[in-house]
Order: sequence, then C-alpha cells, then structure tokens
Amino acid sequence: MSQKIHFIAIGGAVMHNLALALHKKGYIVTGSDDEINDPSKSRLAEAGILPAELGWFPEKITKDLDAVILGMHAFADNPELAKAKELGIKVYSFPEYIYEQSQNKLRVVIAGSHGKTSITSMILHVLKYHNRKFDYLVGAQIEGFDVMVNLDDESPVIIIEGDEYPESKVHLKSKFLFYHPHICLISGIAWDHFNIFQTFDSYVQTFEELADGLPKAGSIIYDETDDIVKVIGEKDRTDVGKFPYKAHPYRVENGKCILLVGKTEVPLEIFGEHNMKNLNGAKIILDRLGISDEEFYEAISHFKGASKRLEKLGENNNTVVYRDFAHAPSKLKATTNATKTLYNNRRLVACYELHTFSSLNKDFLPQYEGTMDDADVAVVFYSPHTLEMKRLPAISPEEIKKAFGDDKLLVFTEREKLVDYLLEQNWFQSNLLMMSSGTFGGIVLPELTKQVLEKEVKEEFPKVKVISQQKEDNSWSGLLTQFKKVFNND
Repeated sequence: MSQKIHFIAIGGAVMHNLALALHKKGYIVTGSDDEINDPSKSRLAEAGILPAELGWFPEKITKDLDAVILGMHAFADNPELAKAKELGIKVYSFPEYIYEQSQNKLRVVIAGSHGKTSITSMILHVLKYHNRKFDYLVGAQIEGFDVMVNLDDESPVIIIEGDEYPESKVHLKSKFLFYHPHICLISGIAWDHFNIFQTFDSYVQTFEELADGLPKAGSIIYDETDDIVKVIGEKDRTDVGKFPYKAHPYRVENGKCILLVGKTEVPLEIFGEHNMKNLNGAKIILDRLGISDEEFYEAISHFKGASKRLEKLGENNNTVVYRDFAHAPSKLKATTNATKTLYNNRRLVACYELHTFSSLNKDFLPQYEGTMDDADVAVVFYSPHTLEMKRLPAISPEEIKKAFGDDKLLVFTEREKLVDYLLEQNWFQSNLLMMSSGTFGGIVLPELTKQVLEKEVKEEFPKVKVISQQKEDNSWSGLLTQFKKVFNND
C-alpha cells in the first residue's frame, strides 16, 4: 500500500522537489504553505499536488498519514505541526527524511561554503553519462535532470549536497549532520550564514562535527589549499581515509578552459580556478564509486554547469553576459576572478547584489574587502526595501565602499538606475557578470542581456586590468601518483 506523506511548507525550492520525487515514486503526497511561487507553483500544479489554497489547515493532518515532513519555512508554532504531534504522527525534517530513505545506501555528502552545488552536479553528470544507478539531492537545476531530488529503492548510492544551514526552525542543527555520510567532501570554509553562526569558530565547528562523524572505513576528501579545511581534513580519525586535492592542471585559450592530462588536452565547457578544484574533488569521489580516469574525462568534457552557476546568458563578437548565484564573499571573489581570467584582455563589468541577511549586516560587510578587485568596473546593488524586510539598519553607499575597500566602487539602490548605467556603457571588448541570489530588484536578466548584446559599439579598446593566472605546481602525472599513493594506503 502506498505511503501517505504530508508536507508542511511544500513550496520551498528543495521541499517541492522532494514532494515531486515521492509522488513519482507512487506515494500519496499532500501539502500546505502560506506562500508558493514559481517554479514550485507550476511544477506542483503539473503533478496535481498543488494545495488548493494557501495557509495552514490542521484538518489536513489525519491519523492515516505515515509521516509529516517539516520545511525550514514553517515556524515552531505551526498549527499543522501541533496537530501532528497531538496525533503522534512521525514528523521528519527534510534531512531526517532523506536519511530515513537512504539508510541502506552508500551515502556521499558534499559540503563547503562554496563549490558544493557544482561538485555535486559534476558527480551526477558523470554518473548519468555512464548510466549508473544512483539517488541524489542537489541544490540547483541541472541539465538532463527533471527534479533536484531522486529516491529509488534500487539505487545503491545517494549523492547529497550537504548544506550547513539549520534543518528547521525547531532545531538549529546543520542539515548535513543528519545525513551520516560514509564519504564526505569539504570544498572550503569561509564564514557564511551570519544570522545563525554568529562567530567564525561556531561556523567552523559544525564542519568539524561533520568530519568527526565519519565511520570506520569512511573517507574525507578536502581542498588542501584552504587552510581551515586542511586542518579538519588532516586530523587523525581512526580508520578514516584522507584524500586531499587542489586545482587540476589547466590552461586558458581563446575563452576556453582546457584540462592538461599528461600529453592529452581535454576542452571544458566550464572555467575558473575554483572549478578546477571542484573538478578534482569530484574526480576523487567518482574514483571511489568505480569511475575510471578515462570515463571521467570523457564525461566531464560535456558538463555545462549547474543552473545560475557561471551560466552564460548570451554572447556576440564583443561581449559575453554571465550570471552567477554568488551570495557570499568567497563565492564573489572566485566568480569574479574566474570570469576575468577567461577573457583577460577584455574589460569586465561585475555587478553584485547584497541580498542575504549576512551580506546586509554591517558587522559582516567587512568580509567583502577586496572581493571584487579583479573586475575592471565593480558595481554593488542593494535595495533599502530588503533591509526593511529583514529588519536591519540602513546602510549608506559610503559604508559599502569602505567595506569593499574600493573608493571607485559604484553603488546603486534603484533597479532602473542600474539598468540605465549598464545600457549607457560601450560594450566593445567588454563582458558583463551579474551575481546575486536575488533578482537585482526585479531585473529580468535575459531581457537585459538581449538589450546589452543589441547595443551598437564604438571600436575603442578599453584599458583593462591584467591578472596573473594561477599556475599549478605539480604536473598531472605527479598529481596522479599522489592520488594513487593515497588510494593504495587506504
């Protein structure tokens, strides 16, 4: 008999994907929410499981439910939650339910302040390319995948993007601590979620707790170029294998990133020093899952990246327009550097929106110092209305310039003025990078891209910064030898 599952806060990005996955699996799925926006709304409606009306309805909680799944959006005093507790129905947070569904699988968790979505996406792409059977949970839409969550009773392994954000408003425990991985990757640690982790030490501690929870015969894979991650990765843990990584050797030519594999070259669709690290981390995990070097390179050459992660929105002979989900200092710095490095001879106009609670907090703002230095023109946008909604004190453009350490930084608080500025620019030999977890106050980026690319240009070569491309010290053969040594010692 099919299980009956009710979702409290079904409209969330990952919650609605889990609802769709269980519906696809044949479960009877119901849900509630006080706000549901697209794409969640349209996708739930198409599956026939969109709530008929918004709000919380305790009468939906009945004794015949097998479980209730509680989303982060729901508060501890939610009336449906209270009814479930009253009836003694099992209540799971999202990560608790994922663990419940994967107890008999090999669990792989990818964690880190940055890179986790990209690494998870790379692993999923390679496994799918070679027709492997697997379950997954990823935080972005990926080409070739209909949903961001898949749960299949026959899959021997589950690949999980592990978020350090709390699992619910009831308990403030990081989501990834509920997954109990056998294999764990930590891509980098740079203070984030300032509203939850109010000190850097408390933020680091949750990652250390994740690593300390690895079982015997488990594996920790870590970016050895990140000093904090290296300390966590090198810590002695009984019978846990250690697998450090750094950037895969590569070169950049004519706006393309090319992997150097011995005497062979593998052209990529992705780019950036950070992605060459992400790629190497993914490769180690895939090796543990039985993917050979040859299989990896064949598949990764076709990987186009996750949605909104250095996504190309359009291009012509003079200009390429990119967007990225960057919403923290480390991500902003890596994305700006990657885009500039790819076209070192072009002017880069980089626009960043301060949108999250952390980014709009005056105490956190100094973390952004120097993060946009690689851009030829650095622009920051923020909405005073967003500050009001988050109940944060007002910030002046001068305070933002000081925090970023750049007197030439351009600061906009109105969408129309930002758009006007961008459309006034001469886009000859110039690229545009738009970075935000929001919408820049409602800018429709595909429409803006079209307008930028259709503008007439004057043939005036702009003065541009030239930044040095970081070189990898070790050859590929030397790096492969190191990996083999580690594998053989496991």
